[in-house]
Amino acid sequence: MKEKKENPKKTIKKKIIRTKGEKKKSEEIVKPEIKPAEVTEIKAAEKPVLKKKSYLYAVGRRKTATAQIKLYKNGKGIITINGRDYTTYFPIFEFQQIVEAPLKSVGQRDKIDIDIKVLGGGRRGQAEAVRHGIARALTRLNPNFKRNLRRAGFLTRDAREKERKKYGLKRARRAPQWQKR
Repeated sequence: MKEKKENPKKTIKKKIIRTKGEKKKSEEIVKPEIKPAEVTEIKAAEKPVLKKKSYLYAVGRRKTATAQIKLYKNGKGIITINGRDYTTYFPIFEFQQIVEAPLKSVGQRDKIDIDIKVLGGGRRGQAEAVRHGIARALTRLNPNFKRNLRRAGFLTRDAREKERKKYGLKRARRAPQWQKR
């Protein structure tokens, strides 16, 4: 039997686009055979593995604000918004009450930790988006909370948004002042 010798260099033919006056040409591209490098094991310093707490996720919206809610069970009542405490993020007392309202209505104020990421809109829109998201997360925690939250109006998405400007007008509906002549 004849043994076939393996050629260490593999050749690949490449097609070339020709114009009218050119003759057929074919180029050969030579690819050298690559041997895999030897792998040596390097032991990295073992990092302590933190247990990830399970959480319930919900999204709340109002005007152009969006709040992403992570609700952790068996907490101490800590609410953080964008990495800060909610009282420092919303220094106005009215906005703090808006954020706490769904938790107080179902009696879960000191039993749940909440981590919130909020984007867009103004402060009031953000506070109401947070309220909407917390209410949605609470219904996932316990479906029996839905009745109280629905009655209080926390589960309803307030769809009122700014109307777009129309051409020929100064704002959405404000027309330029009429002139007789």
